[in-house]
Amino acid sequence: MRKRFSGNFLMLVVGLGVVFTLCQAMEVSAQEKPIVIGGTLPLTGTFSATGKWVEKGYQFWADEVNAKGGVLRRPVKLIIYDDKSDAKEAVSLLEKAITVDKVDLLLGGYPGTACTAVMPLAEKYKMVYVSMGGHMKSFSQGYTYSFGSPPLMGEWWYLGFFQWLATVPADKRPKKAAVYTMNNPIGLALMESLYKGCKDLGIEIVIDEKYNLPLTTADSMITKAKQMKADLLFANGMFPDGVMTLRACKVLGYSPLAIAQGIGSVIPEWTKELGKDGDSVFSGTSWHYKLKYPGNDKIIKAAKEKFNEEEPPLYFGFGYAWMQTLQQGVEGAQGLDQTKIRDWFKSNEVKTIAGNFRFDEKGLPKPFVYLTQVIDGKAELIWPPDMRTREAVYPKPAWK
Repeated sequence: MRKRFSGNFLMLVVGLGVVFTLCQAMEVSAQEKPIVIGGTLPLTGTFSATGKWVEKGYQFWADEVNAKGGVLRRPVKLIIYDDKSDAKEAVSLLEKAITVDKVDLLLGGYPGTACTAVMPLAEKYKMVYVSMGGHMKSFSQGYTYSFGSPPLMGEWWYLGFFQWLATVPADKRPKKAAVYTMNNPIGLALMESLYKGCKDLGIEIVIDEKYNLPLTTADSMITKAKQMKADLLFANGMFPDGVMTLRACKVLGYSPLAIAQGIGSVIPEWTKELGKDGDSVFSGTSWHYKLKYPGNDKIIKAAKEKFNEEEPPLYFGFGYAWMQTLQQGVEGAQGLDQTKIRDWFKSNEVKTIAGNFRFDEKGLPKPFVYLTQVIDGKAELIWPPDMRTREAVYPKPAWK
């Protein structure tokens, strides 16, 4: 009887050991299985130059976290499809990533038109989507799984400019504004903060005109602004038409107190194209590599060492910040349950290289934008004061 007990006990111990070993193996296997994160970017086509920098930001984040052991002790794997700069293609390919590839998490897309198109898809499949968004309209549809961290909000674009301008003595501020805006959703989104700012500071808008892209000449617009003696110019366009507008200002001898540009002056190509003529132009941004938030030093170092870029490209930083946010949501929720990640975002602060954010019911942080001005060929931070890297150049110097 004693022998039988000893034999049974031994079998039990061996059995428990086998079970324990199997559990350990299953746990190790689960930990080693990568977290698959998928989405689309414009790697060819109209928006490919920018899309490739977002991709580099995503990959830099993935390499960094994998070197530290991954997320939830699991490596991450990226699946990035080329949507060829087509929003419809972005929707089709993202649905493939969700339904065929069975990705665990979604990547944010670019540009805003693609984000606007895929946000309903993220809501349909109840998957968290962190991106730039497609301006306020895309965040006003009642979606609960989409977040902007940071968002690129045209409606907030000139908030920093007018906050800074309010610090200029009233008798030295512009009195009349000429506003020229590209006739598309991006351009029209810029008008909200512009109208409010001009009204609050008593600046009369003497010209408010729209134009279609591509702009073939800015001469007639600038001639009219000069004739109306507008001492503040808003060039609410993209990079090519912004360059054209600045050149027309110089040729026609139009030198207002300040020029504010829509999109394009914060990238190095602005100075490469215009030289000193691109200086003194104000603009907004949602991220800048000189922001005093932890992590920007790594971005600067990576840009120099990996890509030979003295200034980290704007969308390299955006891509990295969006992944920082997603990682914090996953780790905060302690898993890949999308609803738990969403709910964690709704009640916690995230910390990124673009700032620290809490999200409202739309998935947005409180309205913010950083004011930049091109000084000596570089986009410097002007506002808010605690982030300032240079004092503003005002009034704008005469053309040379």
